Amino acid sequence: MARRTFTLAEVHDQLFRSDELEDESDDGSMAASMDSEDEDAFLRGIDAVLDIEVDSSSTVPPCVPPLEPLPGPSSSVDVPRTSAGGQANGSGTRRTGPPPAKRRVLIPSPPPPEISSHTSAVQQSYSDARSSRQRASAAEKCPAPSPPAALERWFDKSEEDEQPRPLQFRPRRTPGVQLDFQTDYSASDIFQLFFSKEVIRTLCSNTNKYAARRSVQGIKRQWTDVNADEMLKFLSITIYMGLMKPSATRDLWRKDRLHSHPFPASVMAGYRYEAISAYLHMSDPDADVKNDQLRGQPEYDGLFRLKPLQEQILAACRAYYQPHQNLSIDERMVATKARIRMKQYMKDKPTKWGYKLFILADSCSGYTCDFSVYEGKARKPTGNGLSFDAVVSLLHVPSLGTGYTVYVDNFYTSSMLFRHLHRIGFGACGTIRETRIGFPKTTANALPKKADRGEMRWIRDGPLLFVKWRDTRDVTMCSTLHKAYSGQSVQRRVRSKNGTWSTQQISVPEPVKAYNKFMGGVDLSDALIKYYSVTQKTRRWYVKLFLHFVDIAVVNSFIIQKEMALARQQKSLSQKSFREVLCMELADVGQPQVSIPAEVPSEPSMPPSPECGPQGCFPVPVPDMSTENRLKATQGRRKCVHCKMKTMFMCRSCSVPLCIIVDRMCFTEWHDQKSS
Repeated sequence: MARRTFTLAEVHDQLFRSDELEDESDDGSMAASMDSEDEDAFLRGIDAVLDIEVDSSSTVPPCVPPLEPLPGPSSSVDVPRTSAGGQANGSGTRRTGPPPAKRRVLIPSPPPPEISSHTSAVQQSYSDARSSRQRASAAEKCPAPSPPAALERWFDKSEEDEQPRPLQFRPRRTPGVQLDFQTDYSASDIFQLFFSKEVIRTLCSNTNKYAARRSVQGIKRQWTDVNADEMLKFLSITIYMGLMKPSATRDLWRKDRLHSHPFPASVMAGYRYEAISAYLHMSDPDADVKNDQLRGQPEYDGLFRLKPLQEQILAACRAYYQPHQNLSIDERMVATKARIRMKQYMKDKPTKWGYKLFILADSCSGYTCDFSVYEGKARKPTGNGLSFDAVVSLLHVPSLGTGYTVYVDNFYTSSMLFRHLHRIGFGACGTIRETRIGFPKTTANALPKKADRGEMRWIRDGPLLFVKWRDTRDVTMCSTLHKAYSGQSVQRRVRSKNGTWSTQQISVPEPVKAYNKFMGGVDLSDALIKYYSVTQKTRRWYVKLFLHFVDIAVVNSFIIQKEMALARQQKSLSQKSFREVLCMELADVGQPQVSIPAEVPSEPSMPPSPECGPQGCFPVPVPDMSTENRLKATQGRRKCVHCKMKTMFMCRSCSVPLCIIVDRMCFTEWHDQKSS
């Protein structure tokens, strides 16, 4: 059988057809989920709509994208090749060197009518799609010119700037904790504001449904339906892992010399914890199937498996805490290197690979007020850019009120965003890029390249103030609520020419001072989470984010406990102590509390009468033992008050169950602690 030779036109046709099929599919890969221009720009740290990229090596203006050749019908042409001594020229001009050789492109045989019509349709659709993408790219890179502003020159610090009119701070509620300060809340009470009974009930129901579905699919694992108390115990051990940070989960249940952790075994068996971890599910599995059938369509929701818990956590974050006036917005990375479309890369973050969340945090306390998970593409783009949409989606005026000040970094700052926030009653301040659309382009009286530290230039465009300040490098700011310079200064260590260091006072613009003070809200929240994070390795992406939701709930609960203690002029718990107390309280949910009699001062007493019998602390069997021989060692066991394991012995005098085993002499240890 003769081998078939493909022509150049057929190869092009197959390539273009495969490209279209890839664009229409949604296989969960990163490439299939990108917004092309927006996502590619975002990975490079810019906004495709608001940033201007100028390539100095190109002679083509940045607003004229080069047109790519489109595939057309195949034909026989003579393509001249360039020779070593001349150039290819089709206009008849003189040429040096030998005449160029010609390369013949074969004409393919005419295809059948149905293939020919399909090829034409594919080529036409490709041509239309490419043209629309080029027009969209040109529109994004070349936005409509903004109306000219009367920005004549930059001003220095000796020239007085006008003080903007301050915004009236009108929050919906009194800033701070929104709980009754006359009521004593335990650590578990505060945590269950975020993981409420409804949330736990939903987790249990969907976990049981998912376990039943996996059993039908042939997954063999010992399973009984989980209930609310057991789910809270599961969360207790999960938080405990953030304190101990074992290299493997099973190490917490080992009993060898290197590993001795009595707490997890007293709460739940190791195999049971692994079973709940394997089947943990937040959404209804039946609804997941319907959502997966919409993959590749606009109705498909990539975060569907998170929605039940995410909405409840967000509602609790907004309900039980009203942020103070200064807010900060930034990204947060949840570490992962899984092969999933939502994974992002940020070279400037300590965690470079992971799921990206946009966070709104209180600048003073670090409380996470709101957040959104970035899917790798915008679900409903407004055309104003990803940075604009991310900020506006986090600021809910009905629940926040107005008069807040928002601090952002240079990815979000733009004149369009700040003007919008000013119109709806929010102040804004942040660093800005000079390549961003709307930044003043005048060079009159600009900051010189060899300016001294502390020199500044400012210019005002309506409510917007733009400031350039020289520190160790140039700092460019934009603000809608600050004055350019109000006489403030900062200390800097400066090295002189002879090599000696000295401390000097240099002038600093007011926006820079405020930015350094209030921008760290998200960083503070990240630090509180990082200390005792409960994150674990998992093959399911939504479980990774579930664990991060637990981190958010624990840290927010700790902040609420801290502010309530300070309001009562009491000493608050540290985060480590708060987590330890929370683990114990969640582990004891639903268990009868064993009361230990209080010690009383010893008084001289009469010797016991013969009717009383012998006295003293001696081990005796528990009273409700079984009469059947095969059940005497198991039935009627009670939980040891010292190690929480089941035991058949108790103290005759103290009436508390205690273990008497070779490697667990709780009877002796408990009495020694009691006497000390």
